[in-house]
Amino acid sequence: MPEGTSFDLIVIGGGPGGYVGAIRAAQLGLKVACIERDKLGGVCLNWGCIPTKALLAGAEFYSHLKHEAEDWGIQADNIRHNWEKVIKRSRGVAGNLNKGVHFLFKKNKITHFEGHAFIPTPAPGSTPGKSGSVQVFDKDDVDRKGKPTHTLTAKHILIATGAYPRAMPGAPFDGDKIIAAKEAMTLTTQPKKLLIVGSGAIGMEFAYFYNAFGTEVTVIEMLDRLMPIEDGEVSKEIAKAFKKQGIKTLAGHKTLSLETTKTGIKAVVAPTNNESKTQIIEADKVLVAIGVKGRYDGLFDDSLKLELFKDHIKVDKGRYATNIPGIYAVGDVIGPPWLAHVASEEAIVCVEQIAGHHATPIDYDSVPGCTYCHPQVASIGLTEEACKEKGLDYNVGKFPFAASGKAQALGQTQGFTKIITDKKHGEILGAHMIGANVTELIAEMGLARRLEATGAEITATMHAHPTLSEAVMEAALGTEGRMIHS
Repeated sequence: MPEGTSFDLIVIGGGPGGYVGAIRAAQLGLKVACIERDKLGGVCLNWGCIPTKALLAGAEFYSHLKHEAEDWGIQADNIRHNWEKVIKRSRGVAGNLNKGVHFLFKKNKITHFEGHAFIPTPAPGSTPGKSGSVQVFDKDDVDRKGKPTHTLTAKHILIATGAYPRAMPGAPFDGDKIIAAKEAMTLTTQPKKLLIVGSGAIGMEFAYFYNAFGTEVTVIEMLDRLMPIEDGEVSKEIAKAFKKQGIKTLAGHKTLSLETTKTGIKAVVAPTNNESKTQIIEADKVLVAIGVKGRYDGLFDDSLKLELFKDHIKVDKGRYATNIPGIYAVGDVIGPPWLAHVASEEAIVCVEQIAGHHATPIDYDSVPGCTYCHPQVASIGLTEEACKEKGLDYNVGKFPFAASGKAQALGQTQGFTKIITDKKHGEILGAHMIGANVTELIAEMGLARRLEATGAEITATMHAHPTLSEAVMEAALGTEGRMIHS
């Protein structure tokens, strides 16, 4: 076998699951290769988590100047924005981090192959003592009509290929008028009207971003409230905030049809409980954000008989092993929760076990979720609705940011922190936050749940004053009926 084609581990996919898994495996002494057909960093770094946060930061900065400068005693007349530069800045942020992943690969002696990966038979582990092979095809050879540029072998293969947006039935993405998140963050011309279908994190973040820069935005949600996976009180608060910002929302509505026109799109929507009561919404473009499917198309030879589950690769979520010996999968390709930080943790746990190390298993009941619209939303653990469904006996502490000195100083008083504890033992069952910088505050609750801390232990932990984090302590005090400042 030619030098440089045989590895201990081949990682397919260079996103937050793939590149993190590759780096950790290399740290553990494995010889590692990573195959990525687009840009290292994957969707998250290049087309998702990072560039959208750059866009949102710009939207928030612009909104403060345009609408709140006078309140701060700042005179900022004739505030305008340059759409091209807004988009360009976010691409620059993504580009810098992409270079960083290349540097980390070089530092950790990881071999990077650019192209499409294909796993023929046999797979690693299917024949004792034999390695499995992975073929690499040119990145433009999507259908593998040419010959592979490389044929690699490995004892283990890790799939971290992520997911792709789910289209609406009868209305496929066209990259122009019916778009997904990737197109939404790179539009060369700002739309005057935008329809968004779906009020998950992607839909809500883009709704805030476009509205802040003056686009007329309408959000459609099929379920009965915005952000339906969040705590009910958080959903009500974000609905109030969006209404105040001028974003139109239609919860409990279904998109019956969607078609393109000469000038844009036309959607027919109706209440989910009364589909005869239709209304027509026209816009320049529609962002469809209704979910994702695992990206594994064209990756496996049919003879391998990969086992799937609900459009994703099925794995044992302890070892992340697929039904094919020697092949593992992590991240969005194996299903929810579709979060970059989950993909990274799964990859670390997986490769540590491959390397023969003990790995701390992931607690999927303690995965933090964050949405970076304004106000921000963050949560972990059980919602109050889930506690009721389980018949749990619980206490709730809820502290409004309007009562926070730091929030008042920042002019960011909308929202609250809410902590739910078990009534008998004080165990933290869940935490739900909406307000300024709550995506940073949620980490404290993640650590608390990992250490099995109680509400009393949160209150006994001194929080610096004045900080937004005091809201967490106050909410914990509230679970014991002794909140001080509200």
